[in-house]
Amino acid sequence: MTAETRDSDAPPPAKVGLLPLLGVFLRLGTMTFGGSVQAWVHREVVARRGWLDDQAFLSGLTVAQVLPGANPVNIALYVGLQLRGGVGAAIAVLGMVVPAFGVILVLGALYRNYGHLPAVHFVLGGMAASGVGATLAMGIKVARRLPRNLMAPPIAVAVFIVVGVLRWPMVPVVLVAIPLSIGWAFIMERGAKDGR
Repeated sequence: MTAETRDSDAPPPAKVGLLPLLGVFLRLGTMTFGGSVQAWVHREVVARRGWLDDQAFLSGLTVAQVLPGANPVNIALYVGLQLRGGVGAAIAVLGMVVPAFGVILVLGALYRNYGHLPAVHFVLGGMAASGVGATLAMGIKVARRLPRNLMAPPIAVAVFIVVGVLRWPMVPVVLVAIPLSIGWAFIMERGAKDGR
């Protein structure tokens, strides 16, 4: 099955009301933090509500990671745009930003007063660990549902090693990995067409 066939067979995104969209992102903006945001957005938008499929969500996640700005805002913008256009994008971003801004103000004030306590650092460490775990779980769940591609795992592992372990800057690595991925996908698609 070619990419064109998959795209044409894929159902369009569900028509979502602006109030439910705002409600979801208000809740996400209030309850999520750091790297776990993408995992919670996936759970709400893909797994629970079926507003987007895994492929569309992963495309949005990729765009959110590459574009400048905060990833949670970028993913909210993408989801809102896909579901309800420009108005949906504005509503989703508003829902994500307003409660998060309020929570950050409160937590900042609390940290200023109590940040010297050792218990605070244990709590922050636990929150960071749960964020990493939620993101990893979402990544594994999405990866299982994607079409198998022999080149995707080596590129993902290479980027992880170069950025996560060797600490190379993300932007140059992505600027190299993207053309390699596109080139490989083009070669594989062309080979599949020639093999028919």
